Amino acid sequence: MAILSDSDRKKITTGLMRYWSQWFEHIDGLTKNELRLAIDATDDWIEIKQGEYNLSLPAIPRSRLTLAQKTLIFCTVAAFRVSKEFAIRLIGGID
Repeated sequence: MAILSDSDRKKITTGLMRYWSQWFEHIDGLTKNELRLAIDATDDWIEIKQGEYNLSLPAIPRSRLTLAQKTLIFCTVAAFRVSKEFAIRLIGGID
């Protein structure tokens, strides 16, 4: 998986600012540029850790799941760690 382009990082920044302003929560005192720094750091961290995450998966799922499926698992688990309601908002129903 390639690191995101500058253009994609800008799109994420704008999208998150819009999302938080409408649905989630206000971020006190955080500028758009500061949010962008957090997005850059997150993307860089993913680039560095993606191989480690893949190797942490058991062999059978690691070999059979697609990159998109592994990513969805990661995002869902991360969202659920915030709260079940947060995860449901992102991916829909969870039993």
